[in-house]
Amino acid sequence: MDEQARSILQRIIKKTPSKRLETIIRSWNCLSEDQLHSLNYSQPKWLFLENLVSRCEVRLFNGNVTKTEIKLYKNHIHNPNQGTWHACQLFQAEDDALSVHFTQFRESFIAHLEDVVQHVSVGMKKLEDGAIWVRIAWGDNFRKPNHLKPTYLVHYLQSSYVFIHNVTPKHRPFLYQALVLATRHVSIKECHLSSRSLTAMRDLLMKQYQQVVFLVLNIFPNTDPNIEREHAESSEGRHQMACEAFGCGVLPKLETAVYKLETRYRGNSNNTLNDGDELFRGVVKFSSKNILESLRHCVSTGMAEGPVTPLLSSITQKGRNYFVITDKVSGATASQTPAPKA
Repeated sequence: MDEQARSILQRIIKKTPSKRLETIIRSWNCLSEDQLHSLNYSQPKWLFLENLVSRCEVRLFNGNVTKTEIKLYKNHIHNPNQGTWHACQLFQAEDDALSVHFTQFRESFIAHLEDVVQHVSVGMKKLEDGAIWVRIAWGDNFRKPNHLKPTYLVHYLQSSYVFIHNVTPKHRPFLYQALVLATRHVSIKECHLSSRSLTAMRDLLMKQYQQVVFLVLNIFPNTDPNIEREHAESSEGRHQMACEAFGCGVLPKLETAVYKLETRYRGNSNNTLNDGDELFRGVVKFSSKNILESLRHCVSTGMAEGPVTPLLSSITQKGRNYFVITDKVSGATASQTPAPKA
């Protein structure tokens, strides 16, 4: 077994609970019953790995192993150490886009990649929630696929969104082309939305969270009725405003919102204070364990004045967390440039 195969196997053994090792290894169909029973699943994992390799050698490293890694990776999507996901959206669906099923997608996707990349390894699995997980190990004309740094892709058929992790600028055009052809669309664009939590991005873009609810609160009992009514109306208004802007209930856990400023200094007369064409550039970054929850709390408690600026409400309404604010051009107050690449 070569070092790359051994490293992947080591990664799988490390992430798998000891009590599940036998079930997973049995599913690979690489060992006889006697060999399975001869393994000591309670011993240290580094020693278990040595014993497993000595029994399996090259036969162990097959498609079942990469599919197992996909499932393990899916179970660790909330782990911050797994890196950042980026969202893309497919546009201009063809007439037969809604009829594409998993087998068609898999065969078409793999065929298109193999046509343009000489050495590429693709593993694909459809999970219980309908998500198609794709694991791609890239190579080139002179090197075999690198399984230690794979690209991960998640797509729900009949939806327009694709979530991508760890793709290089070199391979991005090949990946986009294969996606467009396999899903029967014309083009694909970035959503300018990124997060360490795949679930948060999916819930935000696919609106899988409670968006608006109207609250009736009584937070000042046993006070003057007029004062109580005034405070209640004010509180209800803030809560309604916060829910309309950011949603209600459990919100997607986005960690950041980034605003890049590209404008010029202006005085009271709206004239630029500098004669040159050089822009003033700056970046404002909001960070939190749940940025949407934090912003909603600020509005609903009165810490931030209403109405909510579109620059904040656009996070949920447009499904993005990267914006570029520029000088007003033809009636537009802000424009967006491509977000940081996946």
